[in-house]
Amino acid sequence: MSKKQVIEKSLPVPLSQAIRAGDFVFVSGTVPFDDKGLVVEGSIEEQTRVVLRTIERLLRKAGVSLEDVVKTTCWLEDPRDFGRFNRVYEEFFPKDPPTRSTVRADLMIDVKVEIEALAYAPAR
Repeated sequence: MSKKQVIEKSLPVPLSQAIRAGDFVFVSGTVPFDDKGLVVEGSIEEQTRVVLRTIERLLRKAGVSLEDVVKTTCWLEDPRDFGRFNRVYEEFFPKDPPTRSTVRADLMIDVKVEIEALAYAPAR
């Protein structure tokens, strides 16, 4: 199976933002960074939109879309944000949403949300 790294920008940590491995695309845990690598301040809604748009861009570069996502794992800093997070998440996955795990966690940087994704789409 071939493995191809999907590069969007350089991060100050030793990881690939996304990797296509055969028919699967694995997107690393993504936090709300802007194009300069700075944290986007704001509400859970704003941060969730930034994260999901970044994931959408990474998937597109790997030749897939949000519709191909089969599983996400989501970490929220504050469980009281769950309802508002859910409403934004639904905007990006309005039909046949992927399976999902959502947990509360102390995140590594001062953000409200982190999301990783796994997509499946046969390689062309």
